[in-house]
Amino acid sequence: MWGAIIGDIVGSVYEWDRIKTKDFEFFSESGHFTDDSVCTAAVADILLRDLPPTATLQKWCRRHPGMSYGAWFAQWMYHESPEPYNSFGNGAAMRISPAALLNRDDLPSALAASDRVTAVTHDHPEGMKGARATVHAIWLALNGEDPEAIRVTIATEYAYDLSRTVDEIRPGYAFNETCQETVPESITCALESASFEDAIRNAVSLGGDSDTVAAIAGPIAEALHGIPGEMKAVARERYLGGAEDILAVIEEIYEG
Repeated sequence: MWGAIIGDIVGSVYEWDRIKTKDFEFFSESGHFTDDSVCTAAVADILLRDLPPTATLQKWCRRHPGMSYGAWFAQWMYHESPEPYNSFGNGAAMRISPAALLNRDDLPSALAASDRVTAVTHDHPEGMKGARATVHAIWLALNGEDPEAIRVTIATEYAYDLSRTVDEIRPGYAFNETCQETVPESITCALESASFEDAIRNAVSLGGDSDTVAAIAGPIAEALHGIPGEMKAVARERYLGGAEDILAVIEEIYEG
């Protein structure tokens, strides 16, 4: 979960000012958490306490307005009778890491949790698949699988093309908000990394939907490499000082 939130913060600066290099200031003064972090915290709250997904997502997002929510989701979060809207946007995958963390001993339970919190909005088959693939990759890394084994499993199970390297993806990659065009690339950024920081730099350097690509790659990289304590401290103190609700649910996730 820290991986998603730090990825979101680092990538937030480059979502609309996109770059094609790994050489950038990691924690920028203008960095901030966005909808990726809010929705991740909401999913954690849902799964920790077995809360109703729709009402809980709405509650969290209304409490944090103006966080660059997608157009359809922004309507959904204020609707009095919200229904899923057949989305295959990458919002399905950026918020889903708690499903793996809270079910690290049971893959079917992790995937069921993914389905439960995804179907309330992103019920298109590609949206459901993108969330499941992300959870599956995190779960495999948490259980000690190496990057190549994870690559083979995800490519086989979800028919994602994971054959290209980050350097091969980067030149022709453009901004995209679909699961189909961000989840495979995000997974590659994590699997090709030498460290957590390297994975986030890979994700931002693609020049796409930087905060969300980094928020998807981040939890996989966290499971593979861990995150330095000082990096978490910077995120907590510099960027989350006014978000006590997010910090509280993070603490509860990791205590568990």
